[in-house]
Amino acid sequence: MEARSASASATLGARVVEPSVSNALPHFVPLVIFPLVVAAAIYGGWWIAVPFVFFMLADQFDRVFGVEERNMDPATTRESQLFLYKLSLWLWAAFWPVVFVFALWQMLIGDHLAFWEIGLMVGILAMVAQTVFVVGHELVHRRALWERRLGEFLLASVSYPHYATEHVYIHHPRVCTPLDPGSAPKGVSFWQYLPREVASNILGAWRFERRRLARRQLPIWHHTNAFWRYIVELGVWYGLIYWIGGVWAVVVFLVMCGSVVFSMKVSNYVQHYGLRRIRLPNGRFEPVKPRHAWSAAYKFTNWLYYNMQRHADHHTSNRRYPLLQHHGEAASPQLPGSYIQMNTLAMSPKRWFETIDPLLDRQRAQFYPQIDDWSAYDSRAFAARPDAFDVIAEIHASSPRLAAWINESPVLLDRLRDREFTDLELPEGIGPDPEFEKIARCGLARLYWTHELGVSEMKEQLADIHMQDAGEAVDATREWSNGKVFQIGVHAMRGSLTASEAGIALSRVAEASIATVLSAVEEDFEDRGVPRDTGGVAVVVLGSLASKEAMPGTELEVRFVCDGAAGYYEALVRRFRKALRALSRDNLLLAPVPRPGMDGVLSRAAFEEQLRKPDSRGDLLALAGARCVFASGDDETWERFRQALRDSLSRDGDGNLPAGGANPQ
Repeated sequence: MEARSASASATLGARVVEPSVSNALPHFVPLVIFPLVVAAAIYGGWWIAVPFVFFMLADQFDRVFGVEERNMDPATTRESQLFLYKLSLWLWAAFWPVVFVFALWQMLIGDHLAFWEIGLMVGILAMVAQTVFVVGHELVHRRALWERRLGEFLLASVSYPHYATEHVYIHHPRVCTPLDPGSAPKGVSFWQYLPREVASNILGAWRFERRRLARRQLPIWHHTNAFWRYIVELGVWYGLIYWIGGVWAVVVFLVMCGSVVFSMKVSNYVQHYGLRRIRLPNGRFEPVKPRHAWSAAYKFTNWLYYNMQRHADHHTSNRRYPLLQHHGEAASPQLPGSYIQMNTLAMSPKRWFETIDPLLDRQRAQFYPQIDDWSAYDSRAFAARPDAFDVIAEIHASSPRLAAWINESPVLLDRLRDREFTDLELPEGIGPDPEFEKIARCGLARLYWTHELGVSEMKEQLADIHMQDAGEAVDATREWSNGKVFQIGVHAMRGSLTASEAGIALSRVAEASIATVLSAVEEDFEDRGVPRDTGGVAVVVLGSLASKEAMPGTELEVRFVCDGAAGYYEALVRRFRKALRALSRDNLLLAPVPRPGMDGVLSRAAFEEQLRKPDSRGDLLALAGARCVFASGDDETWERFRQALRDSLSRDGDGNLPAGGANPQ
């Protein structure tokens, strides 16, 4: 990710925005609304018009300030340089509950506003509260727990805390696929999209929590169910509203929340309308790219809504809002106006389709020139049965009548999974004798596990699982690993894989698992804002994992070889060890790592000394076969470790020792 950022920054050259006080101050613009709301709540009358004017002038200010296509460089910007940018967001999150409660008190208890003034104040609060989703969205994506909880509390102020679960764990991994109800297909109007999206949000969040707890063998009512937090947060807000103004205050609050959620759903509809990730030959969807969200570069509304219109980069990077990159037409489809203008347009389906569908067709022709027919992607059948895409595409290309049938009743596709159909696809008499058939079927399994599904492909599978922090990465990776180990075990039981072939596959599972968890730990560590030192640390496995002979219950033999300042990497390695111990618990492949377990940090010089003067020949053989599975630091860390190993072995002079250790493949 950082390498791509650096490359982009180098291309932009002088167009890079430097973090500074002057560049951060415009992001305090959203805070201007709070004194305006306070004045309107206190004085009423014409003061109520001022907040309305503030929002109505946003389009005019966009014309005055123009567009901003420059980017801040994520690769060179330190976390400490973003303090003012983060402060503006934190202040908005702090001011909103106070101003909101104060305004409600003035409206319902102050007894100095007329009925029509109270009605207008409800409208003002609903307009301001639209930013709750922008700020809450930014916070629930952060790695710091307190920011995520603050984001949930803000979302609860508009009766939508479950958005924190649904958005992060469902929308992001599934965006622009039929599995995401938040990504509207082409030709579906906002009014058709809205009911399913609202219902799917809360049901999807609940199902996710239920599955998460079931994976941990915990009951649905366990205290770690996020819905307990959501209920408490909602209880605080509704209790406070009822205490302020009774039942009518609750009614007013519900009306306001409904209007805010409505406006948020319009934005969701606009952000991904019609955009689709294509199905790859392996059956998976392509990775999320900037082309999978609509962008807009208007400067003032990006100040007002914390770079919300750089949504394309948010889905590919999850950076803090000041670091979000603007992607031009070459990478991301551009809206003809700001999100505010497009949200208004979306509520008129005829005008919306007339404006956006030609732009969508242009996007498809630009990024997917190889696809002439999008009818399968836009079909109801694909939305209902995404796993059956290949046969849906075949039917759409060959038989319009059958296509109409499956779009009217997608359940027909399930019949293609019945035994009488699958047996016809793979009949028992495919070969001259049973032995030939067995070899053919075993050959497919061996080809897949020992050739097609390598470490990089496994890492891609793990990358498709959304992981908020290192703790979640450990749980998700362990679950994924156990599933793969079980599959390999069944293949071995049936004779489809030999012991050596299973060892290769299991070693790859272990390497992908370790690399994924340690990468998440590294991201957590960097998120603390600790300046990175030069050099790096190589994470090295020994024994059966290194020789690709892993079996269930394999001991995790690890060395951490540091090349550079030890202090930074010693602290990082302590976190590595903790995460690997957690990964080894309840793991079908790895034996539990005891405490303290695993050695500390070795310098490269110390590692070379071990190679020159091993305790025994067996120890030398183990070290010589060491395999680097993860490297943290600069790009040369991995290669320096491999070179050190080669140099040490050549100095030893024993020609029988393997000189090709530490193979990163």
